[in-house]
Amino acid sequence: MSSSTGNSTGNDTSVSDDTSADSALDAIISRASFNGKGLLPAVIQQFDTREVLMLGWMDAEALRRTYTSGRVTFWSRSRQEYWRKGDTSGHAQFVKSAALDCDGDTLLVEVDQVGAACHTGDRTCFDADHLHPVVGNAPAAPRPEAPAPTHTEPAEPAERDI
Repeated sequence: MSSSTGNSTGNDTSVSDDTSADSALDAIISRASFNGKGLLPAVIQQFDTREVLMLGWMDAEALRRTYTSGRVTFWSRSRQEYWRKGDTSGHAQFVKSAALDCDGDTLLVEVDQVGAACHTGDRTCFDADHLHPVVGNAPAAPRPEAPAPTHTEPAEPAERDI
């Protein structure tokens, strides 16, 4: 949120800045489609490498805290409390960007991860268990058709050896 600042006329602009920021955040939260338990899955991705680090759950308050603090906050389904990644481990997640998917039912948070993302100490929560599925291949891209011939000048008659 903004701090109180004066403009050239001496008017305090913090109230309108805070109100518009709150309205923007309220609009984001209203676009989010939380499940029946009031939770939204949040995919956490390293901002520069695009590496998927983990999946966590957020309710509206965790989303609000993440959006306004610059640190990722989750709702712990097992402990029934908020937790901010890194507060005990030091392995913090600093928010770089966030986006709701097209349906509003999943949040993507791009972060700068400090240390391991997984509670096991692995870099990501997806490092330990590679499942080795059958790998599919996309069909080959169609070959571009040869361009249609364009008007060309008639060839010069060949010289004959005499």
